[in-house]
Amino acid sequence: MEIQTKLRLNYWQIIFIGFGFLASSLAWAVYNAQVPLILDERFSLSRTLIGTIMTIDNFFGVILQPLIGTWSDNTHSRFGRRFPWIALGLPICALLFTLVPLQTVLWQFMLVIVSFNFIMALWRSPVVSIMPDVVPSPLRSEANGIINLMGGVGSIIAFYYGGVLSDLTEDKFYAFFMASIIMMLALILLFLFVRDPDSLLYKETHGIPIRNSLANRWARLSQQQFTEEYSALVDENFNTESTVKQRTSLTAFLDLPSQQQKSLAALLIAIFAWFMGNNAIETFFTLFATNTYGISGGQATMMLAGFSLAFLLFAVPAGRIGHKFGRKRTILIGLIGFIIIFVLIIAKPSQMLLQFLLIIAGFFWAFININSLPMVLEFATLSSIGTFTGYYYMFSFSASIVSPIFYGFLQDIFQTDALLFVFALVCFIVAFSSFLFVKHGEEHL
Repeated sequence: MEIQTKLRLNYWQIIFIGFGFLASSLAWAVYNAQVPLILDERFSLSRTLIGTIMTIDNFFGVILQPLIGTWSDNTHSRFGRRFPWIALGLPICALLFTLVPLQTVLWQFMLVIVSFNFIMALWRSPVVSIMPDVVPSPLRSEANGIINLMGGVGSIIAFYYGGVLSDLTEDKFYAFFMASIIMMLALILLFLFVRDPDSLLYKETHGIPIRNSLANRWARLSQQQFTEEYSALVDENFNTESTVKQRTSLTAFLDLPSQQQKSLAALLIAIFAWFMGNNAIETFFTLFATNTYGISGGQATMMLAGFSLAFLLFAVPAGRIGHKFGRKRTILIGLIGFIIIFVLIIAKPSQMLLQFLLIIAGFFWAFININSLPMVLEFATLSSIGTFTGYYYMFSFSASIVSPIFYGFLQDIFQTDALLFVFALVCFIVAFSSFLFVKHGEEHL
């Protein structure tokens, strides 16, 4: 355990990595807020068509994230494994995003947003994979908290400044333009201050001089921390030749020992289930609140804002708690907390109590969400981080596709909004039950 005192999180490095997630979150927040309005106001599409179009990103996520994650694992260049994908995808996305509000013909509008969604899928998984590339296992929960905090800042910028800028012109151009500018600034910051340690190995192998830049020095420190971490491993699974060899194929799951396969499968099922419940609430809460409590859509949205703000404030502490007390125990506390809250909401509390319960739920969501990706990455080797990141997003995006459709179908059958938290309760009970079978995923040290 002595090695833990030597590991230090480079907060500035994580913050600069977080700008990539900030840019992605900001773009999606602007996209989700403004594109439905354009489809309705400019093209007069039905709600069904609008809803279908808004799931395009999730379909690309399910199909492409595991593939891109694996391909980035196998990409070796002087810029590392992830940056070639980011350098290719991010500028194209920034350009396409400025074109979205300028389209006045439906087929051209659809061509631009489909292209945007496709290119976004090329760099989303790589930009998330940078963090575990440079952060040793014991520090990933806290680092993931910082990354999510940066993403939350991006969403706040999008909702506030994007909302103000979208009203300046009828075509909403300036909201999209602001997001494009910030995306390009994020790319510049990433290239100035972040290096994948794999880029150092590539340069050393090919005799390319390594500049004494801050980014390279930080990458070298990350490389040294990984060396120290792996020298202290006591788990026999990490001292075998099968672990040392690179698992860089899409079927890396099959290379795991059978007990780890069962644990990972249980973990991914749990992730799918709790995202099913959470996504249903995000999608249908305003309808639930307006019909159950007789409040306006704006008031209902503000109630959800309390949930999001609580998650944002607790993102970093949740990572530290996961590091100190264990990721599995922390996630179990979050799941139990959600189940209790859903039972209380089903009992129809007052509006004020409901708001308080949603804020508490935001704290519990941080317990779950911040520690789940680091748990998945514990099954990966250094050479397969992108692949396992892709697994995580495949299951979370699948839930985002299935949940609104399945719950909407149930609501149409029973013709009541009261089922929302019953549905969410069932999802989280399934998640809790599956998560009990997870026996791996804690820090190696």
